[in-house]
Amino acid sequence: MNICVFGAASSEIDEKYVTAVETMGEEFAKRGHNLVFGAGGQGLMGAAARGFKNGKAHITGVIPEFFKEAEVEAIYEECDELIYTDTMRERKAKMEDLADAFIIVPGGIGTFEELFEVLTLKQLGRHKKSIALYNVDGYYDSMESMLEHSIDEHFVRENCKMLYSIFSDLQSMIDYLEADIQIDFTVKQLKNG
Repeated sequence: MNICVFGAASSEIDEKYVTAVETMGEEFAKRGHNLVFGAGGQGLMGAAARGFKNGKAHITGVIPEFFKEAEVEAIYEECDELIYTDTMRERKAKMEDLADAFIIVPGGIGTFEELFEVLTLKQLGRHKKSIALYNVDGYYDSMESMLEHSIDEHFVRENCKMLYSIFSDLQSMIDYLEADIQIDFTVKQLKNG
């Protein structure tokens, strides 16, 4: 399975996140899974890549050409395949196309945007791929509360919780993604309006 990992590019984050994501990548790789990611060499993108590399997985990095030219972020040098795109939008689309499942590890604005894009596309029936949030040290607790509040206030339908799962335990997340449970739903069941 090609697993797309979205996560922080920052190198200023606590080591507990780096260690957890490296371990995650290595465990998935040892089980025969490969990585698709944004090609970053630092932060949790770099941690995921190092973990998958340690587990002997195939690593595909996808990055906009202008990142290289403007030195926006360090590129992970040990990608087995490096795909350049013209825009950020093309980068995400390419990663989404190559992925069989998504893991969202802790991150910032870009990671949130990637999460909500794959959630929205799934809500609209554009894919049925599994989406897992890796809730390292409770990082996504507040986001989970926000989503629950949106449901309580009727901005989001209760059924939308079928679109993703949140995990603090690595083995439970591995089991979820490997089960690849396909849920049949209509867009109307998931979307108001």
